[in-house]
Parts: sequence; C-alpha cells; structure tokens
Amino acid sequence: MAEEITFDDRDGFIWMDGALVPWRAANVHVLTHALHYASSVFEGVRAYEGTIFELSRHSRRLRESARLLGFELPWSVEAIDAACIETLAANGLKDAYVRPVAWRGSEQMGVSAIRTRPHLAIACWAWGSYFDPDAAGLRLDIAPWRRPPPYCAPVQAKASGHYMIATMSKHHAEGRGFHDALMFDHRGQVAEATAANIFFVKDGALHTPTADCFLDGITRQTVIGLARRRGIAVVERAIWPEELEGFEQCFLTGSAAEIVGVASIGPWSFEPGDLGRQMRKDYADLVRGRLAAG
Repeated sequence: MAEEITFDDRDGFIWMDGALVPWRAANVHVLTHALHYASSVFEGVRAYEGTIFELSRHSRRLRESARLLGFELPWSVEAIDAACIETLAANGLKDAYVRPVAWRGSEQMGVSAIRTRPHLAIACWAWGSYFDPDAAGLRLDIAPWRRPPPYCAPVQAKASGHYMIATMSKHHAEGRGFHDALMFDHRGQVAEATAANIFFVKDGALHTPTADCFLDGITRQTVIGLARRRGIAVVERAIWPEELEGFEQCFLTGSAAEIVGVASIGPWSFEPGDLGRQMRKDYADLVRGRLAAG
C-alpha cells in the first residue's frame, strides 16, 4: 500500500502574506496566537475547470469573519481573489479545493491579542468528493454535542474555534460506523451536519433550518436560489427532531461536500428522489458554467 502523502510534505506553492512560498516552507511559529486561542478564520472554495466558484463571496466572508473575531485583514476582497487565482495557477490545478486561512500571529501570548499581526495564507490541492457514500446516500448519527446560541459566539463567522465541536461529533459518528452526524442546536432543534447545511423534502417543497445559530453557507444560499428559480417552495423554519419521520428526502450542502444525499439519520430513513437529484444536477451545471447564474 502506498504511503499517504500528508498535508505538510507536498510539492507545490502556498501563498503567505503576499508571496508564494514552497509548500514545505509554509510554516508558522509554535507560539502563534491562533494555535493556542483559536483566533483564526478560514474559507473552503472549489475551483471547477479553472474557475473558482463564488470566489468574491468567499473572500468577503473571510474578511467579515475576521472582523467578527475582532481583527481586520489588510487585504481587500480583490487582493484575496487575486491571490487565490495566483495560487491555483502556480500549482497547475483546474479542479481543486482552495483554502484561504487568516490568523493572529505570535507577537503576543495570552488571551489578549491586541498587539498581534494578522496573517493570511492560501493553499489549494486536488480533492475529490468530501464524502464517499454508497449509492444509497450518507448515514448520519445524532451528535452528542450541540451548536451554541448566538449570544455565546459569533455564529456567522467561519471561525476555526466553532469546528472543535464538529470534529468531536464527526469522530464520535465515525467511531460508530456512520459517515457524519446531525447536530441539534441549543434549543434541541435540527441545525446542520458537522460541516454542511441540511435540507429536507416534503410534498414537493424544500425545508431547511433557519440559520440563526450556525453558518448560513454559500452553497446553502445557492441551492435556495436554484430551487426558487424552478418555482420550488423553500421553507426556512425551526425543525424539531420528531418531524424527521415525516420528510421524504434529505441532502447536505457545502462547498466541500457540494450536494450529497442522506439515506438515514439515526432511526429515520429517507429515499432518493427527483427533487434532490434535480438540485444536484442544477448545482453541478451552475458551478461548471453549463447553467447561467441567476
């Protein structure tokens, strides 16, 4: 069996603070504030056939996420866009995953980080499907952890610290033989998967939880727009676990996950259907330029 290539030992280039550096030289100090206190934000973006989908929206969200965590990035949206495009080209990639990440540096140690400098890096690599389910779809466990209320954290920031709960929940699910986990929110309502938003189908309409305590994903917003273009009703509302047995179909959305069907969540099962398949096709056509942006 070939040895797996880790993410620190690869050929290629990573953009760091204004310049491309060799992949293996893209390092930060062990006393970087972000490593100790989670003062970092990031984006996950996909490139299709050389075009990075919704790049500027992701760059704007990166800057806004940093602002919500209390630090301003000195790079404009246009500069971040250009750096992403430069990095993709430098690595000779057309279909790829692009990961911008911004963080507080090592100029100060302690909870306070006023004197730290902001940093920005951009990496990209070839990455196939985030999930590898069988044809029946994903099997989701119920996470033992919940999404916190918005008065406990800046929930609309794509902040690294938010993902600690997701990692623990995903590991718990995988240890029990599931692909991923459904997370409830602080009220006990359906929220999202560990790194993807969730949609359900009932009577020809899409139902999705209101994004008031978790990230309103760009792919989520895109799918809502695609559905409405087709005249499909989209209902954003509170969804309680006991409602899950009444839904016919279920799928997850995310820049990494794209759109992937769900076969079961805990004791509840779902069937593949035309509406879910149509959303997957429309999304694939949109990101690859076969469908005009609405």
